[in-house]
Formats: sequence, C-alpha cells, structure tokens
Amino acid sequence: MDWDINKAVQYLENHAQRRSTGFCAKFVREAIEAGGLINLIRQNSAKNYGPSLRIAGFTEYSSMPPGGYKAGDIAVIQSPNSNHPHGHIQMYSGNRWISDFVQKNFWPGSIYQTQKPSFKIYRMEKNN
Repeated sequence: MDWDINKAVQYLENHAQRRSTGFCAKFVREAIEAGGLINLIRQNSAKNYGPSLRIAGFTEYSSMPPGGYKAGDIAVIQSPNSNHPHGHIQMYSGNRWISDFVQKNFWPGSIYQTQKPSFKIYRMEKNN
C-alpha cells in the first residue's frame, strides 16, 4: 500500500486531544498506519522511532528539510531530562505540529522549549 499523507494527517487531526495524554508514540504510530504503512516496528519510547521510520522508507534529516516542513513530516525528539525519559514524536499537518494533542509550536512543552533536546525529521520522499 502507498503512503497517503492526507490520511495520516487526517487521522491525527481527528484523534488529537486538547492536552497531552502522554501517548504521543501511540497516536503518531496509529496515524502512520492509517496512512498505509502497517509494517512500522513498534517502540517503547517515542525517541526510539527513528530506525523504524528509516526501515519503513522515510528519509532522515538532522535539521529542517529542504523547502521547510511539509505535511506528513515526523519529528522524533530526544529526552530533555530524566522526567521525560521517552522523548517525543509528532507529525506536521501542513500548518501545525500534532502528536496526541494539537501543539502550539514545534516544541511540545515548556521543558522541551527550554532544553531544546536534539531531534531529527523524517520525510517520506516518495510512495513506497
């Protein structure tokens, strides 16, 4: 099955909560699966999804991809401190970042905004 960015983004938009539930990895994984990639290797921590996304066919970027963020881009953010050991994962809808909730900006919370932990962006460059 081909990767359908619109279905993935629509899934997230329809299921996002008003506030974080602590299940960003589950919500984003389910959105990816709704977009047609059902073979994504599940991880216990959001911060560990990078290799699974590469295996599924996503291209990894160490910073903003060429042309800026696009709908369907996924950010995997490392842990900012020991209180957030699982890090974070989120998807860009085309105009905002969504995980288990609709975020105000790229950083999912104040500790991420302050600490600015490392992150990578994953983009499906073509249908696989």
